[in-house]
Amino acid sequence: MAKKNKNFTTNRETNVSTKVNVDKVKTKVNGGVFIYTGAISAGELAKSLNVPLGEIIKFLFMQGKMVTINTILDDELIGTVCLQFGYDFQKKNIVAAENFEELEINDDPKKLKERPPVVTIMGHVDHGKTTLIDAIRNSNLVAGEVGGISQEIGAYQKEINGHKITFIDTPGHEAFTAMRSRGASVTDIVVLVVAADDGVMPQTIEAIDHAKAAGVPIIVAINKMDKPGADPSRVKEELLQHDVIAEEYGGEVICVEISAKQKKNIDGLLEAIITVAELAELKANPDRYAMGTVLEAKLDKNEGPKATLLIQNGTLKEGDYLVVGTSYGKARRMTNEFKKVLNVATPSTPVAIIGLSEVPQAGDRFMAFSEESEAKAIATKRKLIKESKERNQTSAASLEDLFNLAKEGKMQNINVIIKADSTGSAEAVKSSLEKLSNDEVKINIVRATSGAITESDVLLASASHAIIYGFNVRPDARTRAKAEEEKVEIRLHRIIYALIEEIQAAMKGMLAPTLVEKVTGQADVRKLFKVSKLGTIAGCMVVDGFIKNNSPARVLREGIVIYEGKLASLQRGKDAAKEVKSGFECGIMVENFNDFKEGDIIEGYEMVAQKAD
Repeated sequence: MAKKNKNFTTNRETNVSTKVNVDKVKTKVNGGVFIYTGAISAGELAKSLNVPLGEIIKFLFMQGKMVTINTILDDELIGTVCLQFGYDFQKKNIVAAENFEELEINDDPKKLKERPPVVTIMGHVDHGKTTLIDAIRNSNLVAGEVGGISQEIGAYQKEINGHKITFIDTPGHEAFTAMRSRGASVTDIVVLVVAADDGVMPQTIEAIDHAKAAGVPIIVAINKMDKPGADPSRVKEELLQHDVIAEEYGGEVICVEISAKQKKNIDGLLEAIITVAELAELKANPDRYAMGTVLEAKLDKNEGPKATLLIQNGTLKEGDYLVVGTSYGKARRMTNEFKKVLNVATPSTPVAIIGLSEVPQAGDRFMAFSEESEAKAIATKRKLIKESKERNQTSAASLEDLFNLAKEGKMQNINVIIKADSTGSAEAVKSSLEKLSNDEVKINIVRATSGAITESDVLLASASHAIIYGFNVRPDARTRAKAEEEKVEIRLHRIIYALIEEIQAAMKGMLAPTLVEKVTGQADVRKLFKVSKLGTIAGCMVVDGFIKNNSPARVLREGIVIYEGKLASLQRGKDAAKEVKSGFECGIMVENFNDFKEGDIIEGYEMVAQKAD
């Protein structure tokens, strides 16, 4: 029985053909033609064609494809098998529920209502994208960023003169090409930020390409007009070379001169956005179950899998059942960027939700369904399809790699496991490292996921002879000890281009003698003591190595770095201590940090000189 809701009684009950039987695939043979409607397994195909499964498995093995009874076959393999055993084949264009991304939405025009535009801020690194978001939201996002660059997608909604606008702030550094590409795929308007004193740069061109590929209009924000070398005319002329033609030159691109830092002419930019949005006549049907895209996802230590969703059509309500990528669940709680709880999220609204079965991937599509059993069945089938495709791809790639290795005799593989603080960061690091492969050295990404570095990662690295790269995450003492036992190297970074430069140097054999970090010890925060005029003292037990006063230190929460600074005070009882060893209690204060929680880890370290191998 579909869920009843007095506010949404039409499409939220019928919900675009989601009542597809996901347990049985519709297939038939008619006049020597095998007709099917969706993904099927080798076993299902054998049964439909009345051919022994062993014959199909043997035939595909001879074609270099390893399959089992449950392997999901793609259209090419289905066609190949059919022809081999004397059948023609035809796939009907009926979209099964598990392929909801392919649904063509044909909403009744009478139900369509105006929706806020989704605006993506793009441009070269350090040209002022996040500062522009600050100016619009009167916030201060830049202060919380590492190395002065954005490293995650953020989504924010603002109401201006009665018009809501959703902003997506995409990172500008070259490493985040994939994240920018996702941003363009969900956006209605691209605001291209170009520094007036710097002009068009490589990532500016890349952002233009993404906007053109997405087929969305561009508004150019010529930023840093307060700088002495500001030359907006030069910017417009450089943009001409990339077919971005300003209105002054007879084109359709609105160019707005601003200073995000001084908050000058921000209103002019917002008015331009509203004008372009009105011309586009952006509409959606709120009276249906929600569909949209995952902007970011992570595993929250308190709340479990957490995803930031952009509602692109329909309405998401608290309690709705969801399929998100290959995960499923219930929207147990929805919050906006200010962590305000929402009961309803309408088209173009970004929300963070909890209640999913696992962490989805950034860029995954999602859809709401009427029943939990339906959502679970669809998610399970989507997962089987994805795993089958990945197995087939991995197998083929491995065979090809072995062939190439034997043929060339000189190719070296560098196997890498990537762990990062979010799926977006993991994807960005993976994309960047894969681009470094050349004729002599190949970077092979064994795993790229979000979350702390664990013993499981170490065991995988040991088995695959891989290096573990941690991006904004840390291993705990047990994991580090396991890594030493297994002779697994763990490299840790907080700035993505530093990570890339290190691997490039290693590939070229140019890894010079340098200062490297050596962890001296870790202390587990057991109690908190708030002292007026001093701050928060963390009552700790040193659980590994030793903690030394005045040493560099960082605070870890669930393996993720939340603060980095210096030990300000170390005490044993009422006395100051220079050093506290494993097994002893102590009181610790960290400079300019008071937001401790029980269970945090305080890690001390030192920098030591190490020669390159």
